[in-house]
Amino acid sequence: MATEVLQQQATVQVPDGCTILELISAYGPVHRTIKKDPPRDATLEEIPIIEISRIFSDSLDVRKTVAKEIRDAAATIGFFYMKGHGIPEKVINTALQSAQDFFHQPEEIKQRVNQANSKWFNGWNGPKSHRANAVESLDVRESFGFRYDPRYDPSVDDVESIPQEIKDGFRAEEYCWTQTANLSHFKTDVLEYWRSCLAVARRLIRIFALALDLPEDYFDAMTSHPDAAVALNYYPSIPDSVVEKADAEVVSIGSHTDLQFFTMLWQDQNGGLQVLNRDGQWLNAKPIEGTFVVNIGDYLMRITNDRFISTVHRAKNFSKNERYSMPFFLGFNFNETCGVLPSCVDSDHPAKYEPISCSEWVHLRFKATNLERGSGGVHDETRPS
Repeated sequence: MATEVLQQQATVQVPDGCTILELISAYGPVHRTIKKDPPRDATLEEIPIIEISRIFSDSLDVRKTVAKEIRDAAATIGFFYMKGHGIPEKVINTALQSAQDFFHQPEEIKQRVNQANSKWFNGWNGPKSHRANAVESLDVRESFGFRYDPRYDPSVDDVESIPQEIKDGFRAEEYCWTQTANLSHFKTDVLEYWRSCLAVARRLIRIFALALDLPEDYFDAMTSHPDAAVALNYYPSIPDSVVEKADAEVVSIGSHTDLQFFTMLWQDQNGGLQVLNRDGQWLNAKPIEGTFVVNIGDYLMRITNDRFISTVHRAKNFSKNERYSMPFFLGFNFNETCGVLPSCVDSDHPAKYEPISCSEWVHLRFKATNLERGSGGVHDETRPS
């Protein structure tokens, strides 16, 4: 695949000082022009810090003020730092400790929960098992992920009463927990982190509705039992010797966009997250203590008629330390269908896209990914892996 892309580049006019990056979308390959300039640190004007404790305010005017700030970030870079989220530091730290405990185990123990044994991409992915981008290196990382399970959702009073058309979209598998029971605290700590992220995401999605000039509860029913997943990512340091021998750009996780509504990423202080701006310049999204990084996904970009931007990003851990991140992904209930939102269409901006269900949208991306890389060992950010 990498050779084919390079051959394509030879026939395409590439601006001086640039190269072409190929990405996978739900409808096949897309391309970005990338500057060869080394990554630089993003300014706070480029990736702003938004104090979101105000989303819990009783004042609608205050919540609308936050919504405007989020709208501005979503329409320019598609990323922002989320401060004042209210997720207790203890919840984050215990989940991080559980992640470290899991990844530091011998490989034969982690193999018990290998994603290869899963029907729905839950569980562990080992080193050198995934490539997020076909023209970059294999991802230098391990991951563990799991998907929404209504039994652990505090908002669900009675699992049996959930309509069947919603149940049909559930992708959780209990083996994630039975096969990690040797770590007595793992399930408890990681699920508490998931629940905390889910609670914030449900409040945040209401602010997104306001940002789109919609009723605040517009997305509530669509996310009653959402495609909500967590990944625990472990990035060992990339040695200089690996870079010197590589025949492709070495990455901890390759260049990609996220598929669903939005992602909330906790990252440790070692750094490595890079975001591609509209000028084709890689920006370092440096860690800021006490924040999550929030980014827009492809589905949200689609239903906003491309007003909100799903931005390409990747990670490279060239620090001398292990790096950990814990992204939370939010999407609609799988049975929900959504077209371009009414507030994003007018006489000058007709709808670019037809309505599509969340399940069909995910299926298209998985299909495109599998065609591009073969049926096994693929990666997609909508998966918790």
